[in-house]
Amino acid sequence: MYFDTHAHYDDAAFDEDRDALLSSLPEAGIELVVDPGCDVASSRRAVALAEKFPHVYAAVGIHPGDCAGCGEGELAAIRALAAHPKAVAIGEIGLDYHWEDNPPKAFQKEIFRAQLAMAAELDLPVIVHDREAHGDCLSVVSEFPGVRGVFHCYSGSAELAEALLKRGWYLGFDGPVTYKNNRRGWEVAEMTPPERMLLETDAPYLTPVPNRGKRNDSRNLRYIAETLAAWRNMDPVELARITVENGKRLFGIEV
Repeated sequence: MYFDTHAHYDDAAFDEDRDALLSSLPEAGIELVVDPGCDVASSRRAVALAEKFPHVYAAVGIHPGDCAGCGEGELAAIRALAAHPKAVAIGEIGLDYHWEDNPPKAFQKEIFRAQLAMAAELDLPVIVHDREAHGDCLSVVSEFPGVRGVFHCYSGSAELAEALLKRGWYLGFDGPVTYKNNRRGWEVAEMTPPERMLLETDAPYLTPVPNRGKRNDSRNLRYIAETLAAWRNMDPVELARITVENGKRLFGIEV
């Protein structure tokens, strides 16, 4: 069994077969899924999917790439959605310095801090998006020592990973660990205890080998687990079991 701790089934890529696919996941060995929102609208859709499917849970938040124009109204809407019993985290939040047309860095940090403060107040974990903003992400989360969560699709250095692990964070591993010449991924996986690993697809994105180039979904988690297990000389079934328990523990899910 697997726990896909990050999959965007509210995305338009699943419009044609969303219900059928989500209904089929338990039979395919996918025990649990967390669908993280990227803005108010997608957070609402994530909550609606969590209401409809017993094995689906939601995270609610405003993504750094989608935070332009975000103000008190949007943050209040996220806070209200976070009160839902199947909303298990604030996310996907963070910093993204990759795209030139993203909101200014200072504003991204402002919205990131506001949502970390919300998570602290509501006693919820967070799902952090960190793209080419590693130092600033570490600096900002360090301002909130009581907040814990996962750095989604971890892409930073082994040194940053060590700093996060010491602070009690989890690291998310996605399809890129299966790509050729991913030396950094190997180094991070080698030094990350299995008890701090989460498996993610980021569906419909980041499809792992051997299905790279196709739409991603949670059934591809096994390729990520098999790659990580091989790097760590572990049984992939045992790694999958450990990561399911990790996800349940982080998100407070009791099933």
